[in-house]
Amino acid sequence: MNGTPPPPLPMHGSRHARAPPHGGARAPPPPPSPPPPSGPLGGGPGGRAVKKSNLKPLHWNKVTRALKGSLWEELQRQCPPDVDVSELENLFSNTPLKEAASIRVTPLKEAASIRGAPSGPGNMCGCQGCFWEGLHRQTPPELDVSERKTMFSNVVLKKPAPRQAHKEKIQLIDQGRATNTENMLTKVKMPPAYMVEAVLAMDDTLLDVDQVENILKFCPTKEEMNQLKNFKGDIEQLGKCEHFFLELMKVPHMEAKLNTFMFKLQFSSQLANFRNCLNIVKSACDEVRKSVKFREVIKRILYLGSTLNQGTSRVGFKLDSLLKLSETRGSNSNMTLMHYLCKLVAAKSPALLDFPEDLVSLEAATKIQLRALAEEILAFRSGLKKVKNELEACANDGPLSEGFRKTLQEFISHAEAEVTSATNFYTVVGQSANRLALYFGEDPSRCPFEQATQTLSSFVRLFRKCHEDNLKQAEPERKMAEKEACQNPANNCSESIVIVHKNITNV
Repeated sequence: MNGTPPPPLPMHGSRHARAPPHGGARAPPPPPSPPPPSGPLGGGPGGRAVKKSNLKPLHWNKVTRALKGSLWEELQRQCPPDVDVSELENLFSNTPLKEAASIRVTPLKEAASIRGAPSGPGNMCGCQGCFWEGLHRQTPPELDVSERKTMFSNVVLKKPAPRQAHKEKIQLIDQGRATNTENMLTKVKMPPAYMVEAVLAMDDTLLDVDQVENILKFCPTKEEMNQLKNFKGDIEQLGKCEHFFLELMKVPHMEAKLNTFMFKLQFSSQLANFRNCLNIVKSACDEVRKSVKFREVIKRILYLGSTLNQGTSRVGFKLDSLLKLSETRGSNSNMTLMHYLCKLVAAKSPALLDFPEDLVSLEAATKIQLRALAEEILAFRSGLKKVKNELEACANDGPLSEGFRKTLQEFISHAEAEVTSATNFYTVVGQSANRLALYFGEDPSRCPFEQATQTLSSFVRLFRKCHEDNLKQAEPERKMAEKEACQNPANNCSESIVIVHKNITNV
């Protein structure tokens, strides 16, 4: 008999109810059968059953099993929140209600027409007392008429003889290419010889990232280098572009050295930005999982959805179901389940209204792609490998690259340690991102970090907007209540306003 439920009690008024023995008085009717058992967050208060056909359902995606360590496992052990189910039934009933009187909105008045400025013909010259009449009575000013005739004469003056042109420069490089190169040299503002010395010294106080990038764009090609090598004329007659190319050609594989210098210049800032992105991702995951207020809000959503759906999901729901709260409308089309959630939280647990303040890193995390961070790690490793190759290649350059090699060795030793540390940190953050999906009972491969943060961020924005809508809707009622409180002489006006304001704020 263990495990077998007891037979149901006979219903009051049933034909199969037993007659009282020996013709005695009829026994009092038995109590009604108990409602089906509900989970701690399912059904109505105290296990109250709600007719499914009378309520509008919340079309959420259910979680059927509470994973260990997930949010749903925590909520199963907690007591249900304080919710007025009768109010929920009235607001989200399928039974058509009388339409509420439409709120009269006073239309904006049309802007007043702009008056045109009075216009008309100006005062004609010659009127008594006008400006010109006064000038005619004065003596003419003293002017040099001869100078005026010389300056404004119709006789064309002879142009000065043109200066003798300088000796024409020899141009080997394409005109457009040469012009762009000379413009670049104007921006760098450094003679080519000093420029080469700064690159070999890898001196970031003399050249910045933009300057090195400009120099890289105008490194001579193999064809241009061959043109300059085969030139047998006077080098002094060559243009600025040709002289710049000749200066770069004095250093073996100068383009590779410029790329190495560029990697060194950008390394610290790019690595700092990479670590900052990892910190944002980790903070966002930790904030969501550790926020008690957010967990309490989710607890109320689970209870409301289980009530509307007759307890069909007492375990949990998929993360994207949070956005369906604004799609579930009540009998009054202006009221959504999200509006009701905000109203419930404001009335019963106002301390939870600021739960978005616990998730300060969430919005910034939506702009970060873990795949892009993985590509950055590969770029760091690839760039470091090229730098090592350049260190080996310049070993045969002789004294010319001695300072370059020494600076590069020190940089490689520092950069390798930094890249290793950043790689390990990326692994830790990736595991934290996977745990965020598991926290909501999701598969990380189907609900990646980017999707989870976008959904949570959208939910926070919707919650704030619906709470503001509730406050705006309650504002006319607050003003009317304040007016009535002040008009009643039996009430203290200031105290009544404070009481009314508190009541309306909780709406």
